[in-house]
Amino acid sequence: MKDGFIKVASISPKVKVADVSYNVGEICNDLDKAYQLGAKVVVFPEMCITSYTAGDMFFHKTLLDKALWGLEAILKHSLGKKVLTFVGMPLNLFSNVYNVAVALCDGKILGVIPKSNRPNYSEFGEKRVFAPPLDKTIEIDLLQRKVPFGTKLLFKCNQAKDFVVACEICEDVWVSQPPSIQHTSAGATVVVNLSASNEVVGKAEFRQKLLEVHSGKTHCAYVYSSASVGESTADLIFSGHCLIVEDGKTLAQSQLFSQTITTADVDVEYLTHVRRNSNTNGDVPQDYQAVYFDAEDYGKLEREFLANPFVPSDKEQLAKRCELVLTMQAHSLAKRLQHVNAKCAVLGISGGLDSSLALLVATRAKQLLPLEQQKDFKVVGITMPCFGTTDRTRENSKTLTKLLGAEFMKISIKTSVSRHLMDIKHPKGVHDVTYENAQARERTQVLMDVANMRGGLVVGTGDLSEIALGWSTFNGDQMSMYGVNGNVPKTLIRHLIAYEAQRLKKGVQKTLMDILDTPISPELLPHKDNKIVQKSEDKIGPYQLQDFFLFYFIRYGYSPRKLYRIAQITFDGVYTKEEISKWLKVFVNRFFSQQFKRSCSPDCAKIGTVTLSARGGWNVPSDATGKAWQEEADLM
Repeated sequence: MKDGFIKVASISPKVKVADVSYNVGEICNDLDKAYQLGAKVVVFPEMCITSYTAGDMFFHKTLLDKALWGLEAILKHSLGKKVLTFVGMPLNLFSNVYNVAVALCDGKILGVIPKSNRPNYSEFGEKRVFAPPLDKTIEIDLLQRKVPFGTKLLFKCNQAKDFVVACEICEDVWVSQPPSIQHTSAGATVVVNLSASNEVVGKAEFRQKLLEVHSGKTHCAYVYSSASVGESTADLIFSGHCLIVEDGKTLAQSQLFSQTITTADVDVEYLTHVRRNSNTNGDVPQDYQAVYFDAEDYGKLEREFLANPFVPSDKEQLAKRCELVLTMQAHSLAKRLQHVNAKCAVLGISGGLDSSLALLVATRAKQLLPLEQQKDFKVVGITMPCFGTTDRTRENSKTLTKLLGAEFMKISIKTSVSRHLMDIKHPKGVHDVTYENAQARERTQVLMDVANMRGGLVVGTGDLSEIALGWSTFNGDQMSMYGVNGNVPKTLIRHLIAYEAQRLKKGVQKTLMDILDTPISPELLPHKDNKIVQKSEDKIGPYQLQDFFLFYFIRYGYSPRKLYRIAQITFDGVYTKEEISKWLKVFVNRFFSQQFKRSCSPDCAKIGTVTLSARGGWNVPSDATGKAWQEEADLM
């Protein structure tokens, strides 16, 4: 349970219709396996103790008494296992039969949850057999124990405050107002569903989508277990479909008819983080009863994390993502160009990734302008060589600009920067931060003045990764009139350019591929033998690692300790623990210390779920301290 990770298991055991002894044996065997796997929540299907398809046998005392015997046997078997377990059974109560889920842990019955919605259509006729739930939680006698009985029970772990479980049964999730809507509003982070959902063609896919949407809108982990192939096939067939879904994403699911144990590590800390960032969860219900249980921690975390979370791993999906992002960027820029009636888009082009992407986007944006504006509109790419500019980057910027049909300008800033450094009495030969920033600010001044002269708009090229780390010069490349790349991370930019390289003609393709192969550098320090000596990743760390930290820090709210832990799992054999620790500290320190640059960043449309705009995502004051995060990072 460390860091909020909880291993859950969904199991559809082999059953025989109305054969309680056999069914209980299978349930106990599977419970042992789940316990050995480290599961803290185990969910079995609806009516698994007796089977769901027992029909009118549910009216008979023999089967109902045998079900109680089965529950007692499972209860004894659970002794010594601190695992919150849910089993389904028919329960004879008040001269009625209820379809219930029983929650038990370590030899104790924690509560009984009756089914809220009894389907009575098509192949289902539950209202003939099972009674409706009561409108309040009561205490009942069950196996000589006093236990709560009702639909509004929350099972809370003593060892982890975010680990709160609620239960619903099968049809409950298919109705327009599932009970779990109130369960999650009351604080449940994990919802379990004991189900007997028969299989028909296409239903499994719909079921998965239903659970993804429901878990996404309620921000919960949803653990679903359906009846197995052992059920009667007289009229229906059951596949034992098991699903574990978290906040709209399927973490694990079984193959149909496979009867395997499905496990996943859900992150309840993440779920509470998401809810804290949302004010649309509804009113908190006041009539829930809390039942507390104990759970033991386990050491091994088997959850996988995306090494490149901003980049889809599937090639087809990646291509769709690239086209969508480029389209979004182009439309956002076109809107601004149209609004100010700009006569041109002015960009500083360096032969690097960011400026190349901005140039590609600007040429797309031009095509989206009204015809009367587009007619005389120019995309102007300006290269401004100085002390560190190499022939390779200069030629690539020139070639790309011309191949894309944009206007190319070369304005050397060596003389003006040298004069400025002399004016401020900067020591000659000292290549410090002032030496570097003077070049960046001069470039921005040139761009602004050219835009003024020509009635244009300066398009910023800085990307999300460098904005996060403050890897820009304040009032230099940090500033523009519209930051078209400001919400696009560096790891995705490489793929956007590669996508455009494949889409465009061969000459452009060749130049873009060479740009992709060029070391990432601001080129502010003198080159050596026309080779780049200043590499960004030597200073701020690998962009892959920094984008990984950024995604899970902003999107998931992970602490430095948690980032360090998951990075070791994800990048095992790629980066050492020492490297991860080093660059994590750089991330935390730079992220908080450079907020002042983000606080006055130019407008930039939100592209993905991670943004650092004070207006659309990360809203903190420039003088906020990151001491708590820095102290934690220093311990890694």
